[in-house]
Amino acid sequence: MANVNQMIESKYLKQSDVDGDVPVTVVKVGRVNIAREGDDPDYKWMVRFEEFTKAMVLNSTNIKRMARACNSQESDDWTGKKVVLYVDPDVEFAGNVVGGLRIKALNSAHGSTRTAGRPVAGVAMDDDIPF
Repeated sequence: MANVNQMIESKYLKQSDVDGDVPVTVVKVGRVNIAREGDDPDYKWMVRFEEFTKAMVLNSTNIKRMARACNSQESDDWTGKKVVLYVDPDVEFAGNVVGGLRIKALNSAHGSTRTAGRPVAGVAMDDDIPF
């Protein structure tokens, strides 16, 4: 038997992919067209973490949280930073409490907010890492 959350596949990170507070390392941030083929373009900001194979779609709340957690308003500065990914059960969507993924700063219990003091080697926006 499979859990309902395992039966509903997604190419993007979702709540059921995250268990507790998960320290993650940012490897790429970019804007991606998520529209289906033939539809009008629908560009969304995405972040890819070293610890997950799926990218996370960033809504406006998580963009602001990422900036605060990385201590920078410039997304170019986020690469190599460590943050914490977690499920917030109180996230609302369309007037309903549905829960959702959130980002927060890595505290001293999880270690430094930077990976070896510099971005992850070889990772750039024009690299071949797909979203």
